[in-house]
Amino acid sequence: MADQSNIILHIRDLSKTYREAGRSRKVLDGVNLDIQSGEFFVLLGKSGSGKSTLLNLVSGIDKPDAGCISVGGTDITALDERRQTLFRRDHIGIIFQFFNLIPTLTVLENITLPGELRGERRREMQKRGQTLLDRVGLADRADDFPDQLSGGEQQRVAIARALAREPMLVLADEPTGNLDEETGTRVMQLLLELTRGAGKTLLMATHNPEIVPLADRVCRIHDGQLVITRGTAVSALQGRAI
Repeated sequence: MADQSNIILHIRDLSKTYREAGRSRKVLDGVNLDIQSGEFFVLLGKSGSGKSTLLNLVSGIDKPDAGCISVGGTDITALDERRQTLFRRDHIGIIFQFFNLIPTLTVLENITLPGELRGERRREMQKRGQTLLDRVGLADRADDFPDQLSGGEQQRVAIARALAREPMLVLADEPTGNLDEETGTRVMQLLLELTRGAGKTLLMATHNPEIVPLADRVCRIHDGQLVITRGTAVSALQGRAI
């Protein structure tokens, strides 16, 4: 039984239906889920099964038809759009498949932008950003622009950006889906090293079964429901080079 005091993500009776070509399609149907602090939880499912929808609901980007979502004790489904945006900015880190870096900002500026929007001191932001760039192996690329980087390098910047705000929850939507196999493996290793090292909670949507052995828990989304498989190796990355 989960330690209720340690739950970072609490979902109850969550439902979401979309209208497509004049017809209704229920993507999530009364989903319940608790994820504990520091856990690496994987969502599996075929394309269109609802993985990204669930992440969008957890982040407050999308709104459910019914149910509630609590992140760190805050019911985000009860917040208005502005407060949801501020909560997401301050407490949730998001890593996208296609990086979503701002092309007109340098690497370091992409990482420090969320802190700048929050009114943090520039010197502190830059110091934290440079430290993260060093951790992801890009200390010498701070002044470059995204289009000067490879796909794997851009995703490493995206990871640094997601962690720069010290979020309580990190969401990753197919973070290796746009990378070749070797680069994707290295990015995945780095992501787990950084999130586990900082004690962060990581919720990832993927169709890649090779990630399953690395997770603490895994679920498959099927017909709007979550089928949970309790997890495996938490030390699977130990001894591997980044």
